[in-house]
Amino acid sequence: METLYTLFIDPLTKIYFLKALAGGSIVAVVCAVTGCLVILQRMAFLGDALSHAMIAGVGAGYLFMKLVFGVEAAAGAMLVGSLISAFITVFMIGFVAKVSRIKEDASIGIMYTGVFAGGVVLVSVFGKYIHIDLMHFIMGDILGISDFDMVVSAIVSAAVLSVIILFFRYFKLTSFDPVMAASIGIPVLLFKYLFTGCVSLIVVSAVSMVGVILVVGLLITPAATAYLLTDRLEKMMALAALFGFTSILGGLYLSVWLNSAGGGAIMLFSTVQFLAVLVLAPRYGLLADWLRRRNMVPQQVIEDIIASMYKSGRAVTAEHIAGYVKVKAKVMRNAMKYLAEEGYAKPEGSEYVLTDKGKTEALRLKKAHRVWETYLHYMGVPENELHAKAHVLEHFNDHNAIDYIHGKMGYPATDPHGAVIPPVYADGSFCLTAVYGFSDKEVEIVSVDTDKGISAGDIVRITHTDDGWQVHKDGETAVLTDEEVETMTVRLLS
Repeated sequence: METLYTLFIDPLTKIYFLKALAGGSIVAVVCAVTGCLVILQRMAFLGDALSHAMIAGVGAGYLFMKLVFGVEAAAGAMLVGSLISAFITVFMIGFVAKVSRIKEDASIGIMYTGVFAGGVVLVSVFGKYIHIDLMHFIMGDILGISDFDMVVSAIVSAAVLSVIILFFRYFKLTSFDPVMAASIGIPVLLFKYLFTGCVSLIVVSAVSMVGVILVVGLLITPAATAYLLTDRLEKMMALAALFGFTSILGGLYLSVWLNSAGGGAIMLFSTVQFLAVLVLAPRYGLLADWLRRRNMVPQQVIEDIIASMYKSGRAVTAEHIAGYVKVKAKVMRNAMKYLAEEGYAKPEGSEYVLTDKGKTEALRLKKAHRVWETYLHYMGVPENELHAKAHVLEHFNDHNAIDYIHGKMGYPATDPHGAVIPPVYADGSFCLTAVYGFSDKEVEIVSVDTDKGISAGDIVRITHTDDGWQVHKDGETAVLTDEEVETMTVRLLS
């Protein structure tokens, strides 16, 4: 118990720890929320550019106050100088990208290194006037936050978050689809510069407190971590703010336990946090991706199994199918599970039998195979190679493509071996969405997936109008959605 108190409670009794936690959290939250838009707009390099380019503004502000007023280390002048330097960098990046064939990413690399180098030269040449610790500028000192730094960061954070909330819809639209935003009259360039200005303010206000490396890390890493967990921008921003706070909290504890630099410990914790989410994220994580690939069954295997089951004409076991479709036992198990879940087959004890949906798919494959055989024969492929080549091509079985190829050959009724090419999908049935001009005909429903009082075996009259599909049964009318109609196969009455 004493050890736990020393590790977790004792640091919270230290003023420097609480100030670092408060100040760091202010910076982390606004950086994380803004960083979500930075990532979506692919501007991650910009934060790095602005933070490095600030050294020129800091040096110029310091030198101006020293030479003109004789004042050293005037925080206000250095802050204004940093802001001016950031805006000049942004302007030059946009200018170079606009007036030349140089792309924006290359323009960022050119201008920020140039401005950064100018700042270093300025500090070096006027070293007797400018007393700036470059290591402090780069690494920061979060455990030594001043009251002025905290106040400036709080004001800037409140202002930036207010702008993001106020113009959230515009930032969201210009981030996801700037072309559409421009087409509906949104000034995309204005919002781009407004957002860039917000990023500049954040970087300028935070660098003196947390350093170049940490401000760039807090701008990108928590947002990237949240990006792995959600597809919605609002949730991404909330999660990013949470990850930003936990980065500060965990990093500060790590700094105290290891007696290390605060900024480095925070970025280390943030990076480890990102890597953990990268591995464990339920949808976009490495583990989830590995499990998906492990359980995935190629579509070609699924179709070969359906064709084999249909050819058997009876209930079969997975072992029986394995005699025709050569795959590993695990792949076969996953394939049969998939067929059952998707309604192509149903288990009967240890055996499986095709459903109406499965039979429809099998006839569709048979039609594709025989059309391809006919087409290959038409193109001069040797007869002894027709089956093997058609077996590969049959998996390209889009019904529009098959009908097009079939029509190009004049709709032959049989393939080169004399086998009948099925004119419809299964047992005289067909899917309504594959037939154009169908309207006001009486049919027998073979299969359908709906809860609107229509089932297999019903005799109905179906009309297709601009309003959709209407099924008339016993004096009543049911309107089906396109999704429901896609599950339906019918047979024309003789």
